[in-house]
Amino acid sequence: MGPTSQSGRAKLPAREFLAVLVTVSCLLRTCELKAANEFKPNILLIMADDLGIGDLGCYGNDTLRTPNVDRLAQEGVRLTQHLAAAPLCTPSRASFLTGRHALRSGMEASNGYRALQWNAGSGGLPENETTFARVLQQQGYATGLIGKWHQGINCESRTDHCHHPLNHGFDYFFGMPFTLVNDCLPGRSPELDAATRARLRHYTQMMALGVLTLAAGKACGLFFISWKAVLGAASLLFLFFVSWYASFGFARRWNCILMRNHEVTEQPMVLERAGRLLLNEAVSYIERNKHGPFLLVVSLLHVHVPLVTTKEFLGKSQHGLYGDNVEEMDWLVGEILNAVEEHGLKNKTLTYFTSDHGGHLEARDEHSQLGGWNGIYRGGKGMGGWEGGIRVPGIFRWPGVLPAGRVVHEPTSLMDVFPTVVQLGGGQVPQDRVMDGHSLMPLLQGDVEHSAHEFLFHYCGKYLHAARWHEKESGRLWKVHYVTPRFHPQGAGACYGRSVCPCSGEGVTHHDPPLLFDLSRDPSEARPLSPGSEPLYHAVVARVGQAVEAHRETLSPVPPQFSLGNIVWKPWLQPCCGTFPLCSCSQE
Repeated sequence: MGPTSQSGRAKLPAREFLAVLVTVSCLLRTCELKAANEFKPNILLIMADDLGIGDLGCYGNDTLRTPNVDRLAQEGVRLTQHLAAAPLCTPSRASFLTGRHALRSGMEASNGYRALQWNAGSGGLPENETTFARVLQQQGYATGLIGKWHQGINCESRTDHCHHPLNHGFDYFFGMPFTLVNDCLPGRSPELDAATRARLRHYTQMMALGVLTLAAGKACGLFFISWKAVLGAASLLFLFFVSWYASFGFARRWNCILMRNHEVTEQPMVLERAGRLLLNEAVSYIERNKHGPFLLVVSLLHVHVPLVTTKEFLGKSQHGLYGDNVEEMDWLVGEILNAVEEHGLKNKTLTYFTSDHGGHLEARDEHSQLGGWNGIYRGGKGMGGWEGGIRVPGIFRWPGVLPAGRVVHEPTSLMDVFPTVVQLGGGQVPQDRVMDGHSLMPLLQGDVEHSAHEFLFHYCGKYLHAARWHEKESGRLWKVHYVTPRFHPQGAGACYGRSVCPCSGEGVTHHDPPLLFDLSRDPSEARPLSPGSEPLYHAVVARVGQAVEAHRETLSPVPPQFSLGNIVWKPWLQPCCGTFPLCSCSQE
């Protein structure tokens, strides 16, 4: 009786202990999930358009006033060797969104066009590409994009929105699906594909002259042709004119529009109020999602031409219209940061500021420079190899997590933003494709001394123009140039007379042997090394060459998004407010 009673008493506590253990485990698991969710930061990514690295006070400019961006740098980590993956808008932003070189998704030029030209083209960021927004959306984030997109809209119909932000992981979009161009501002000289437009206009004039000559000759009895033939020639002329003027003649109406999610809300858009509209949307988005977590990408229209600036900032800077626009951009950034702080989100938000590529040196008029300043760095927008085209601001702030005032001189890339924010959001970097970015958190927090990048490859369109090697043991930073643009006029620092420098053809020089620079000693790339001046010349060129070959083995053929068939304007793809072609509205 005694042993039996002892055994019964022993079994009951064991069952109770097991039940308690299961309950505690469940509670701990629940607490872990809640804690993990609580520690997911809000993520605010701010990207300026065409801003030069030398335009900011925190990067050495002492004549332009940028106190808000400078404050961001003081309170966070500033990267001095932050690099765009491409020197133009569309491919650079594709790389930023996906963490991969743009040519891996077909978002680089094969020949000819280097960026999307129309809202009604069929090219754009492919649906099978994964953006950081899509990953964070799957992790429970509210995901918003406010501002410029420039990654395409439609594929086959006006409403399929296959390339639209809402089909790439964003659950809210307000902004410009295209990009600012001079065509968006009445009275400005045409910018969109200006060379092609000039040729078409010339051909039309020549054909018109020919038709008039035929008609006059027939009327005077000089030509023995029928009036029916003259009328046929005139009809062909009319059809030719309509075929190109239907797009180029209405570029402002077709391209310069605002959308809210899938709906066109302003066509054509009013540039003078666009900046304030975007600001109001950003502030409102932060307020609506203050309980988080949220991802907000603010893709500013500043400081791209035509540099539309409100009267509060006109004439206030020391650098004309461009300087006014930069200072207004800084004010916009300040207002967004104020909204974060007013809602008590400063310590819960990773904030990032950058530009999509270097300043536009060729943007100028008869009075002044209309593009940015790239500081000590050679080259600018459109130049895939020279530092001025790809070295951009890079500032991260997260109080309490990232050390304030830290400066990092290691090579980093816009492609690194993808794995960084995906890691912070609790997601996983895709394992089914080649990724080119690396998480920056160990470097930003000071846990590691060196960047994860040993080699970085710099493309201009599909052409590899340069590559860099960070020799971590010695601290030297080598840069090898295989192709460089030919500046015009000779001795200038840009391709004046063109919109940007070319990537190939007669406008570039192929270097064999390649040019070699040591950026750790010559960051402005002013003194190319030679076997006579650098004993390691041949060894460095050979080592970088091996890395280039290994990199090329990771590339696979993909459909080109910038082919002529994808680039041209297609009326059936044109986003329209109202009944096409009578597209017009102003809901904002």
